[in-house]
Amino acid sequence: MNTKPKIIAFQGEKGAFSDLACRNVFPAMETLPCTSFDEAFQAVDKQRADLAMIPIDNTIAGRVADVHSLMPKHELFIIGEHFQPVHHNLLGVKGARKEDLKYVHSHVHALPQCKKIIRDLGLEARVHADTAGAAAEIARKNDKQHGAIASSLAADIYGLDILEESVQDAERNTTRFLILAPEPEIPETQERVLSSLIFDVRNIPAALYKALGGFATNGLSLTKLESYVDDHFDVAQFYCEVVGHPDSSSFQLALEELGFYANDVRFLGAFQAHPNRIIQ
Repeated sequence: MNTKPKIIAFQGEKGAFSDLACRNVFPAMETLPCTSFDEAFQAVDKQRADLAMIPIDNTIAGRVADVHSLMPKHELFIIGEHFQPVHHNLLGVKGARKEDLKYVHSHVHALPQCKKIIRDLGLEARVHADTAGAAAEIARKNDKQHGAIASSLAADIYGLDILEESVQDAERNTTRFLILAPEPEIPETQERVLSSLIFDVRNIPAALYKALGGFATNGLSLTKLESYVDDHFDVAQFYCEVVGHPDSSSFQLALEELGFYANDVRFLGAFQAHPNRIIQ
């Protein structure tokens, strides 16, 4: 019997919000920290991990990871999505008070999301690769002048005090994650299913308009469409997510029409919409 523990990879250090998302969705799995998104992909490629959890969008910061460039290189498939509420906490070493702080450490996206408390306390911001790394750094310093903005999980892992909870400026701060696997897992139900694609449009007038026409005529909505350019700023590549099951006749007809105006169409996977997603 195979007793190997299931492992899920994420970018960041233990206690990062990606780590928290992994634990919330897969509480029985062991989390594997990686230094970069590419390393998290490689962990699944090389069978060091069974899955990867990658942040793709944040309601405040916008796009997080360039999945479009990593997916073709690693040939993984999207099998799910997760919406993770982001509750930033002001952390300090044991016995520290907010009044003791002079510096605050955190990720480049987290710091501007907490401008009010940083301004009110008159703190000097220090940028780190991720929130958990900032928490780990102030734990090592063990200096009451240094605080961090990170998750409650990071406080637990690194033995820090939570000086104030939920210090983010916006109440609704959410990161959307994609769950990646080496093989696709097509949902059995046709309800609330999203399908993902990457494609290049041909260099002809109105190519994108014509390429997307098949989705409109077959009654399929797009929930995400992003464009990227190649190394020569010539051919545009598009990442899109479509409300529709890949085995449905409407999706197949739309895909057929897409093929007339697009090159290198690649299916990236299908997954059930998160319960918090509103689909019209």
